[in-house]
Amino acid sequence: MLRKTKIVATLGPASSDPEVIERMIRAGVDVFRLNFSHGTAEEHIERSRIVRAASERVGRPVAILADLQGPKIRIGRFADGKVELERHQRFILDAACEVGDNTRVGLDYPELPRDVSPGTILLLDDGRIVLDVVEVVGDEIHTRVTLGGELSNNKGINRRGGGLSAPALTAKDLEDVQIAARMGADFVAVSFPRSAEDMQRARQLMLDAGGHALMIAKIERAEATQERVLVQILKASDGIMVARGDLAVEVGDAAVPALQKWMIGLARKYNKLTITATQMMESMISSPLPTRAEVSDVANAVLDGTDAVMLSAETAAGRYPVETVEAMSRICKEAEKFDPTTLDQDFLSLELERVDQSIAMAALVTAHQLRAKAIAALTQSGSTALWVSRFHTHAPIYALTSETTTVRRAALFRGVQPIAIASITDDRERLLKEVERILLLHGAVEPGDLVVTTVGEPLGQSGGTNSLKVMEIGQRVD
Repeated sequence: MLRKTKIVATLGPASSDPEVIERMIRAGVDVFRLNFSHGTAEEHIERSRIVRAASERVGRPVAILADLQGPKIRIGRFADGKVELERHQRFILDAACEVGDNTRVGLDYPELPRDVSPGTILLLDDGRIVLDVVEVVGDEIHTRVTLGGELSNNKGINRRGGGLSAPALTAKDLEDVQIAARMGADFVAVSFPRSAEDMQRARQLMLDAGGHALMIAKIERAEATQERVLVQILKASDGIMVARGDLAVEVGDAAVPALQKWMIGLARKYNKLTITATQMMESMISSPLPTRAEVSDVANAVLDGTDAVMLSAETAAGRYPVETVEAMSRICKEAEKFDPTTLDQDFLSLELERVDQSIAMAALVTAHQLRAKAIAALTQSGSTALWVSRFHTHAPIYALTSETTTVRRAALFRGVQPIAIASITDDRERLLKEVERILLLHGAVEPGDLVVTTVGEPLGQSGGTNSLKVMEIGQRVD
């Protein structure tokens, strides 16, 4: 059984060895994430080189996602490295403080005092410490501790309900976009975007740097979950990441499951990609088996229709990176057995304006009615395969393309198996016979099977899909 849902795995100290990376690809990784919050430019470039080489050896297309750090707002450092905060005590966040103690600590974001007022709730260290703002005096934020505990150096700060004004792209991000372009990253994840303009700026920076990566918006600010804002972000992006960590801190953990389902559904409606992330199999950092709750979490994301599920520390720093990928792959396959084909329902509100979209939708209906064994999309940009993959279909989708960039991008599309083919632009019949040969070679079909094929004429033009062909494997192509 082909797995529809794709797996994104983060590289780190536990998974930078070429042999481990190759084993992870064989175990099922479709996209490797490079977390620019950690590591040097040289380390990321070297890891990307190792991934490309391992993908070539295994013979499976694997994409690279460069994840920008974004404006992570943090406290400063303490004289003793950490302090213990007691409930109800007063504590000051002081933009002018260089070395903190039990009464105050510095900030790496001096504008924070302008973003808060009495009554604002600040959450430190992913919500483990909760501060209630009492007053703002110049560069000092005077707070009362409502949830205490140990607080150590450089922990992050969130504001409950969102509203921090820090820009989505920092000076470090601007440099990292250049690095992502140099390594030929296939996707760039933008942290904490607040608007379509943030995504448009990131895309332009990538183009200016000579790169062509697709843009993924990480939804982790409360204000980005407003429908009007999210729709604008979706339209300016190629996909979203449901970044449940920081999002849960801002909106409350109980709100995240429903938001996840809604965001995935909305993204699919707008033909955008989705990645569901954060603590999906956290226990496997130190355990060879996931918990039952983690199994349910991954399975529910699959049933929500996400394109991909993501591993973070589990593969970057965990003891069992390969085993974690294998476990996630098993869970996805089992969940997909209950993935319904609901074309009639999905098509009720469908509005199409382009010929290539209409052909893609016609391919879905034809494959559904004829119970075709596969859908083969001959594509330059990957758009046809993406559109087909937005709907629940029984048939595996094969994106056949001569474009290396498209092969890698399609590795993230749910239900799509990308295959590289030689460029054939002068003979339609020869091209269709080549499609048949490749599908037989990959074990996707057998003689007598029906395959629905989409193709554009003239051949070889991007965005020109305008023809549909039902092929019976083993019969003459007319």
